[in-house]
Amino acid sequence: MTSISRHHGLTYKTVSDPILSMFVPSIHLRSAFVAALSFSLFLWLIKLVEFFGGLSFFRFGIYPRQLEGLPGILLAPFIHGSFAHLFANTAPIIVIGTLLLYGYPRSAKVVLPVVYLGAGSAVWLFARDAYHIGASGLTFGVLFFVFTVGVLRWERRAIAISLIVFFLYGSAIWGVLPSTQDVSFESHISGALIGIVLAFLLQHRDPEPPPKQYSWEREAETDDYEWRGRP
Repeated sequence: MTSISRHHGLTYKTVSDPILSMFVPSIHLRSAFVAALSFSLFLWLIKLVEFFGGLSFFRFGIYPRQLEGLPGILLAPFIHGSFAHLFANTAPIIVIGTLLLYGYPRSAKVVLPVVYLGAGSAVWLFARDAYHIGASGLTFGVLFFVFTVGVLRWERRAIAISLIVFFLYGSAIWGVLPSTQDVSFESHISGALIGIVLAFLLQHRDPEPPPKQYSWEREAETDDYEWRGRP
C-alpha cells in the first residue's frame, strides 16, 4: 500500500506497508550500483580488446594544446595504460559512482558531464606535454563533489555518504599533488576543483529525503487520536 506526501514542494510516494518499505531504498541503490558497475565493466571491455587485439589506444588520449589531442577529452577516460591502472580506478568508480547516483540523482545529471568534459578540457589547456589517459579526473571530480556537498548540506544521509567517502578514499587528497612522471596529477586536480565548485553550486539541487516515520510512531499517533476522540 502506498500514500502520497509532499516535502519541500515535491511529491513523494510513501510505502506504508512496513515490509515493502524496506525494499524501496534498496531498489534505488541497486539501480545506482548497476549503472556504476556497467560503466566499470565497459572500461574493462575496452582494455581487454586492446590487450588481446595487440592494439595501443594511448594515442587517443589528451595531448595538451594540440588539435589531434582534442578528441582525447571524450576518449581519454575510457583508456588506461595498464591493468593495474584500470584496477586502481575500478573500485572508486563503482563505490563513489553508486553514492553519487543514489544520494544525489538530480545533481548527477550535471556533475557527470561537467566533470567529464571540464577536467579533460583543463588538461588539454594546462597540462604537461604528454598523453593523458584514464578515468582519474572523473573519479576525483565525483569524489570531491560527494564529500564536499555532504559537508555543506549537513543532513543525515549526506553526512553518512561523506563519511563513507572519507574513510574509504580520504587519502586520495594527496593525488592532486605532483608525484611520479607517469601520473597525470593535472587530471586529478582539475577534477577535484570542478567537483568542489559544483558542490557549492548544486548543494540544494537535490531535496532532502522526507523524514522517515516508523511504524511505532504512526501507531502512537493513531492511539493519541483515538484517545482524544473519546467523549
